[in-house]
Amino acid sequence: MTSDPKDFQTRAEIRLPTQELRNDIPFYTKVLGMRMDMIYPADDPNTAVFSGHGLRLRIEKDASGSPGTLRILTSDPDRFADGQRSLVAPNGTRIEIEELDPPLVMPETVHSFVVRRLKDQAPWIIGRAGMHYRDLVPDRLGGSIIASHIRIPDGGPVPDMVHFHKVGFQLIFCIHGWVDVVYEDQGEKMRLTAGDCFIQPPEIRHRVLEASDNVQVIEIGVPAEHVTEIDHEMDLPTPHFRPDREWQGQRFVYNQAKDAEWIPFRLPGYVCRDTTIAENTKGVAGVQVFRRGQGQPEWASHDTDIHFTFVMDGEVTLEGEGREPYRLEQGDAFVIPPGMRTRLSDPTDDVELLEVTLPGTFNTTLG
Repeated sequence: MTSDPKDFQTRAEIRLPTQELRNDIPFYTKVLGMRMDMIYPADDPNTAVFSGHGLRLRIEKDASGSPGTLRILTSDPDRFADGQRSLVAPNGTRIEIEELDPPLVMPETVHSFVVRRLKDQAPWIIGRAGMHYRDLVPDRLGGSIIASHIRIPDGGPVPDMVHFHKVGFQLIFCIHGWVDVVYEDQGEKMRLTAGDCFIQPPEIRHRVLEASDNVQVIEIGVPAEHVTEIDHEMDLPTPHFRPDREWQGQRFVYNQAKDAEWIPFRLPGYVCRDTTIAENTKGVAGVQVFRRGQGQPEWASHDTDIHFTFVMDGEVTLEGEGREPYRLEQGDAFVIPPGMRTRLSDPTDDVELLEVTLPGTFNTTLG
C-alpha cells in the first residue's frame, strides 16, 4: 500500500561539488544573500546546506557532477550582488542574475508577402495540453507575430491548468465546433462557437475546460515568442465579476457572431462585421469578418504594420502586383505587407474571411 504524500514531509536539494567549503560559505551567504541551514562535521566541515530565493543547495566537498549554473531572478538586478550580472562561485558554479519580470520586447516587423495553403500539407505539431498546431505565418514576420491554426481532434475535458500569457495582443477565433473557457473576473465559463472570438488581454488568467470533437480555432499572438506561465494559486471562476477591468490598457472581449451587424467593408465588393476589438484594445489591433457584398472588388493597398487574413469559407482569388494570382480556399491564409497593391477577385457567394490588423486603425488606398 502506497502512503499518501500528505502524510509525511519531503524537500528537495540540489547538490553541487566543491574543493574547499570554507571559500563557499561567505559567497553564498554574503554575496548571494542565502541562509546557511546546516554544516557538518563540526571539526572539519565538508558539507553545508544553503537556502534562499526558492532554492535549497547542498555544497559537498568532492561530490560528483558538474558545478552547474544558477539563474537568480530579481526585481532590481542593480541592487543584487552589487549589480553584477554574471559571477562564478568559489566551487565553480556559474551565477546569472536576470530581471524577475523583464519588459515585453516587440520585434520590428520584417514585412513580407506570405501565402499559406492548407493543401500544401503544412505539418500539425502537438503542443500545449495535447492541442494540434499548424503554423500559418512560417517566417513570423521577423518574430513580430505568430498565427496558428489549432485543433483538438477528440472532444471532452481538456487537460489544461489556470495560466496566462505575457503578450502584447492575443486573439482566439473559433472556426469550427465549440470550446468552453473560463476567465479571471469575467464570470462563469463561456462557450466559444464558430464565428465567435475572445480577446485575451495580457496576463489575464484563464483555463480551457472542454471542447467538442474537432474544434478548430485561429490564434494570433504578438510577439511570436511569448511566455506562458501556470498560476497554481488562482481558482477559476473568480468570485468577482468585473467586465470593465483592464489589463495593460486592454479589456477582455467576448464577441458572438449571432449578434453581428453587417456593414460595408473598407474594400469595395464586400461587407463586414466588426468585433469591437479595435475599441477594446485602444487601437492595438483590429479584427473583422468580411464576406461578399455588392459591387466589384478593386485594387487596394494599406499602411498598417501587420495585415493577416484567413479564409474561413468559400473561395477567392488573391491578386498581387507583380505576382501570380492565388486561388484560395477554406483553410488558406495570407499576409499583405504595407504599400503592396492587391485585389480579392472572383469571390464565391459563400466566401467568408477573417482579417486581423495591427494596429487596428489604418488607411486604405483604392486604385
